[in-house]
Amino acid sequence: MTVIRPAVLPRDVERIAAIDTAVQSTSVLAANAGPEGIVLRSVPQTVTKVFPLEDLEDPDRPWDVAWVATDGSQIIGFAAVGFQAWNQRLVLWHFYVDAGRRGQGLGRRLMEAVLNHARSLGARHVWLETSNQNQLGVAAYQALGFSLTGLDLTLYDATPSEGEFALFFSRAV
Repeated sequence: MTVIRPAVLPRDVERIAAIDTAVQSTSVLAANAGPEGIVLRSVPQTVTKVFPLEDLEDPDRPWDVAWVATDGSQIIGFAAVGFQAWNQRLVLWHFYVDAGRRGQGLGRRLMEAVLNHARSLGARHVWLETSNQNQLGVAAYQALGFSLTGLDLTLYDATPSEGEFALFFSRAV
């Protein structure tokens, strides 16, 4: 039975870090600006993108609340957020379901925890950033009610993700 519960750090760090965050796809997203705004289109390109979980033990990490999805002792999902009071926005810093467990509703259950937390803080929006190489994630975010709100073609310059661009999504709480 899968349980969604608050993450307990540092106890859960090793099991969170074991989540398979890789996304494999035969296409990436390209962006075009037109009269209707930003339009994403799929472009054939085979990619494997692994999203890092390198800030789990960082005392200066930007998130302060997190949840895990567990199946027995195994952690199979992780979501982490931080609240920005100045604009009443909850930023979703991490949102992962283990590759072998996707498509089973775990992401929706984790998002329910995120949204309930956002409401309890009086947040107006949940906001996130992802890569144009994460087409499967984009589809999941859209299915969870998120809309594209912007992009940054330079965010990943001089990083291991250089050549990709950032997509920003938001949804009202």
